[in-house]
Amino acid sequence: MAIKENEKPRLNAAQFTAVTKFSNERLELLDGEIVALGAPSELHQTIAGRLFSSLDGHTIKNNGKCKVLISPFEVVLDDDNVVQPDLLVVCDRSKLDGKRANGAPDLVIEILSESSRKRDLVDKYVLYANSGVREYWIIDPSEERTIVYLFGETIRIGFYPFDKPIPVGIWDGALEITIAELLG
Repeated sequence: MAIKENEKPRLNAAQFTAVTKFSNERLELLDGEIVALGAPSELHQTIAGRLFSSLDGHTIKNNGKCKVLISPFEVVLDDDNVVQPDLLVVCDRSKLDGKRANGAPDLVIEILSESSRKRDLVDKYVLYANSGVREYWIIDPSEERTIVYLFGETIRIGFYPFDKPIPVGIWDGALEITIAELLG
């Protein structure tokens, strides 16, 4: 097969794993193309860490079956897409093989940065909606708001300023998280 000029070679998930196995870079496979992820900011890491603590604490307190994971952790959505969401919750533990999640998580959270804005708002929205993710949060520190998508027969969308509680939909609102409170 000849590669045309300006055409990038496409990889599948197995090839991506083989090529990146020994890489120290944070990489994703989106539509068969490798995408490098930038280093997260201090604010990004603070939000991610405190969200992890809240979600994981709720799961432990309620003897939940769900597993909360934080990046870097690969999620193989299909043969063309391997992502590393900032946070994810997987309630079907058979999807976890110790190294990655194989299939759509129940909840995915992405924290926007300038380098990821379009990818998280557009490309990953479509990817997560089509792959079976039940709930997708996009946290925008620059706008101090969170967009929440609940995917199902219909798509429900919520907009939450950092000072308003966000009900976690996969748990029917049994946990509410206020980003401003997490940030102190």
